[in-house]
Amino acid sequence: MVLKLYAAPLSTASLRVAQILHEKRVPFEFISIDLSKKEHKDAEYLEKQPFGQVPYIDDDGFILYESRAITRYLALKYPDQGTQGLVPSPTDLKAWALFEQASSNEVANFETFARVLVFEKVFKAYVLFTYLRIGQEPDLKAYETAYNSLSAKLDVYEKILSTQPYLAGDTLTLADLSHLPFATRLKLAGATDLLESESRPHVAKWFKALRERESWREVEGGIRSKEEW
Repeated sequence: MVLKLYAAPLSTASLRVAQILHEKRVPFEFISIDLSKKEHKDAEYLEKQPFGQVPYIDDDGFILYESRAITRYLALKYPDQGTQGLVPSPTDLKAWALFEQASSNEVANFETFARVLVFEKVFKAYVLFTYLRIGQEPDLKAYETAYNSLSAKLDVYEKILSTQPYLAGDTLTLADLSHLPFATRLKLAGATDLLESESRPHVAKWFKALRERESWREVEGGIRSKEEW
């Protein structure tokens, strides 16, 4: 049975999972969840995802939610399929620890601040969610604080990437790819300079390589089913 991805076509977490399905060349059926109609709050949906969020997968009856958990599952289930090395071998304790360190940095030192920038300048202005109104004014103080914080964090990224090509070392991992959903929306938030500045050449090179991957190009405009390769 082909894996089923229950997701919103442009949600950041949904795109994170869809990209890895493409990286690992895993056939999947996309079931679109309409957030504006609160389909993610339906009783049937909540039986599978009790927090009422997107995405979740149904892999032949195995239900899993939380995007980063799903991507780890896919990378471990298909180690020799598609792009290899997206997670290190769990038996290599030091390599796994460095991967988890890089993954924690993505959450704590990147998305924490990038999410605020995108929320204030993109989601408030353009996106209709069940809990938002189109045209809300951004909180410029919150935006400025997040911008300055992310700038300082990316200065550290620059130091890391000046000594190694990827955040966990010499190999591309999920820790790198997980940045893309919010990183690519910083342009809409008026903050693309954070990732493309000449003052951070190694960050700029790293980000350019990530966003040019075929897997990202396949999903960035919206998720579609891919039931065979």
